[in-house]
Amino acid sequence: MRNILALAHREMRSYFYSPIAYVVITGLILLTQFFFVNLLLVYNKIVLQIKQNPYAGDIPNLNEFIIGRLLATLLVVLVFAIPMLTMRSFAEEKKQGTFELLMTSTLTIKQIVLGKFLGLVSIVLVATLAVGTYPLILYFMGEPSPEFGPIFSGVLAFFLCGIAFTSLGLAISCWTENQVVAAIMSMVVLLLLYVVHSVGEATGGNVAVILNRISPVLQSQDLLKGVISGQSLVYFASVVWFGLFLAERALESSKT
Repeated sequence: MRNILALAHREMRSYFYSPIAYVVITGLILLTQFFFVNLLLVYNKIVLQIKQNPYAGDIPNLNEFIIGRLLATLLVVLVFAIPMLTMRSFAEEKKQGTFELLMTSTLTIKQIVLGKFLGLVSIVLVATLAVGTYPLILYFMGEPSPEFGPIFSGVLAFFLCGIAFTSLGLAISCWTENQVVAAIMSMVVLLLLYVVHSVGEATGGNVAVILNRISPVLQSQDLLKGVISGQSLVYFASVVWFGLFLAERALESSKT
């Protein structure tokens, strides 16, 4: 475990010594601020119209209208943000010639993969905490305040999607030494995974059931509504395991 944590710490430092982590986190913060302010202005406009005309309808739920929509939109942003982080994981090691040193070290392949993954997870966690401040601002300053449960589960959905996408991007980075290729391939795979439920809606039947079960969008819906279900947790844990499994197999094949 000590070797894994040491490699994770090395990986995390390498990202923060370069501009990549700062660019990705800053970009997420700016986009979060833009979407948050926009949703807040629209919500206030709707509330004002309803107060002026009581027959216009009920006031929308604050959690669903602002927090749920905000975090659901940010899941799309992760499709493009995560590959910017994972593209250099192994691709840069291969390009700089340090990949052979890493593979011939006393670390096992499983330790290497887990160390790299945990280093990336720490960055995703920092980004999650930064994004989560905006729903908390609404919780402490909103009138009326939104419920805390959906805020927690929604931010959890963002984090789980982030680490699930990270595991897949890490696996893809094992197959190439070109960072741009790794980033583009990861974006394509994650985008296909993100929209796979649309194909299910078009086809129907058993195909739709299967595609819906592997869709991160549909698996995040309960979490965004404030419901932490075992099915969602198992899904994200399975995606993480699958991504790490592929990374291990890729490194084993390159070692032989």
